[in-house]
Amino acid sequence: MGKLPGTTLLIAAVALGGCTAAEPAVVSTSAQATASAAPTPTVTQVEGKLRFRQIARFDKPVAFATRDGDDTLYVAEQSGRLKALKDGRQRTIVDLSEEASTGGERGLLGVAFHPSGDWLYLDWTDDQGDTRVTEWAFDGTKASARREVLRQDQPYANHNGGQLAFGPDGYLYIAFGDGGSGGDPHGNGQKLSTWLGKILRIDPRGGRPYRVPPDNPFAARRGAKPEIWAYGLRNPWRFGFDRQSGDLWIGDVGQDRWEEVDVQRASSKGGENYGWNVYEGTSRYGEGQVRDHAEPAITYPLGEGGNCSVIAGYVYRGTAIPWLRGRFVYGDFCAGWVNTTPASRPGKGSRAGTVRQLSSFGQDNQGELYALSLRGPLYRVEAVS
Repeated sequence: MGKLPGTTLLIAAVALGGCTAAEPAVVSTSAQATASAAPTPTVTQVEGKLRFRQIARFDKPVAFATRDGDDTLYVAEQSGRLKALKDGRQRTIVDLSEEASTGGERGLLGVAFHPSGDWLYLDWTDDQGDTRVTEWAFDGTKASARREVLRQDQPYANHNGGQLAFGPDGYLYIAFGDGGSGGDPHGNGQKLSTWLGKILRIDPRGGRPYRVPPDNPFAARRGAKPEIWAYGLRNPWRFGFDRQSGDLWIGDVGQDRWEEVDVQRASSKGGENYGWNVYEGTSRYGEGQVRDHAEPAITYPLGEGGNCSVIAGYVYRGTAIPWLRGRFVYGDFCAGWVNTTPASRPGKGSRAGTVRQLSSFGQDNQGELYALSLRGPLYRVEAVS
C-alpha cells in the first residue's frame, strides 16, 4: 500500500521525549553592559546557511499564527491546546484536550486569525476522529462565543490536512486530505462532490455558518461542492501565502515515490487540479485521466536520505536575513533538512540547516520565520554569522 503520509507523525507522537534542543546562552548583566559600551562590529552573514534558535518549548507544536497588530506568537499543540507566547511566558487560550482525538495525524492541527483580529479559528479532530473548524470571538486576551463553522466526516484516521490561513482576499482557506488509508481508495482527490483531497475557500463571517464566495470556481457547477478552491491533493499538511506576491505555496505529502510542492499564482481564479490520485508528483500513479494537470513546482524522492513528509514553509519577506529575501523555505519531517529556493525559479534548492522532526513553519507580522519541531521546541530562524 506504500507509505501513509504522517505515519511518521504517529511514531514521533508516541516516542517523543529524550532529546532537548540546546537553550540559548545566558549573558551576564556585566557582560551586557560592557558589550553595549563597545562599538558595534559589522556582522557578515554566511549566505545560504540558517540557524534555529530555540525560544520556547511546547507539547507537540504543529501550527503557528499571529494576529494583526499583536506581537504575541500563537502555537497550536497537537494535544489540543492553543497557547500564546509573549515575553517568554505562555498561557492557554483554548483547551480542546478533553474533546479532541489526538495522536498519529489527529489532534489540534491548524490555527488562523481573522484579518480583523476579532475572531480565531481552529482546525481539529473531535473524539470521533472527524474534522471540525471552529470559531471563537477573541479580544486579545480571552476566547469566547464558540461557534462551529464546518464539520467533515473522516473515513480513516490519517490524511486530515488541517492547515488554515486567510488569503490576501480576506477569505479563509482550509486544507483537507483525501480521507486516508493509502492510495486514495475512494478516489476523493478527483471527486468534486466531496471536500476530501481539497483546499476550500469560504467567508466565515459572511453568513451562518459561512458564505461561499460567488467567484469560487465551482460555485455554480451542479454536483460540485461550491466551497472547493483547488483539488487533486493527497494530504496538503501545510500551505502558506507569499505576503508580497499573494502566491499560494502548498506542500502535498506523497504516497510511495514523490513529495511535492505546488504553487498557485496570485492571478489564479482557482480550480487547479494537482493530479492526485492519477498523478503523484509528475509520475503516473493511478488510472484515469486528468485534464489540465497543474504540475508541481518542486518534487523530491521519498526514502532518499530518510525523506518522508514535505513541510511547506514561506517565501521570506523579512529584513533580518537579506540573502534569504525572495526565497521559499521548506523542509522534510523525517530527514529534518531545511532547504531554500528562489521563489521566481523554484526547484529543490540548497540545504540551509536542519530541524529534527520539523512539523511546521511560522511567520510573524514582520515577515520573520519560525520553525516548529514535534519534539517540542519553537525556533526562531536566524542568519549564521
